Amino acid sequence: MSLWLGVLCIAASAASGPPRVAQDHGYTPADIENGGRLYQAACSGCHGPAGDAIPGVELARGEFRRATSDTDLVRIIQSGIPNTTMPPHSFSDRDAAQVVAYLRNMSAIGAGSGTATLRGAGDPARGRTIFEGKGGCTTCHRVYGRGPRVAPDLSEVGATRSLPELHEALLDPDARVRPGNRLFQVLTRSGSRITGRLLNQDSFSVQILDASERLVSLQKSDLREYGFIRASTMPSYREMLTTQELDDLVGYLVTLKGLNP
Repeated sequence: MSLWLGVLCIAASAASGPPRVAQDHGYTPADIENGGRLYQAACSGCHGPAGDAIPGVELARGEFRRATSDTDLVRIIQSGIPNTTMPPHSFSDRDAAQVVAYLRNMSAIGAGSGTATLRGAGDPARGRTIFEGKGGCTTCHRVYGRGPRVAPDLSEVGATRSLPELHEALLDPDARVRPGNRLFQVLTRSGSRITGRLLNQDSFSVQILDASERLVSLQKSDLREYGFIRASTMPSYREMLTTQELDDLVGYLVTLKGLNP
């Protein structure tokens, strides 16, 4: 019997949501660790340790057909999906929520490797201190109207990026660079190279915000080359921050949901 076959093609249940479900992406390390044990015991037989044993399905990517929230996932785990091979299960509210916590973190922890460290969201207050200090994040990123514009605005990153994505972005920035976050680079016919954020381009010109936050407008006829840089310019924090510091930094990032405190 495969618990996760139903999660793969998630369908929202009409049943009311369980009373004990953590807010999306607000997982503790203990929740994730316990959820990992439940997953390995009940789900890995069909779906594999990394959630990719079924062709065309990758649980670690967090792509579900019929659910978007943790509450949706918990409902399906407990209630099943009618007319499919996903039956209802007797998981408690707590256990179901912990399995979802593990699922949300699979890509970040290298699920199934046997040596991966289960990762969660740490202390937001400590994370903010790291963000503004040791991490040096404010030298490039803007939050709630404060900071430069040379890198993506992070004011809503906690609402738009999952916890696994945030961990991945800090450890391996090149792994998954969103198109809108790529920097644009031009090489002029005189040999000058300018890199910045693309603001606009048409058939004849490009406008970018350079590293000094200056608006630069150039005619394409004056350029040798122009285009997006595929790699991220953000450094990896793998060696710069400890595991706890990384978790704390993510703990702060997940609180950034576009609501200025």
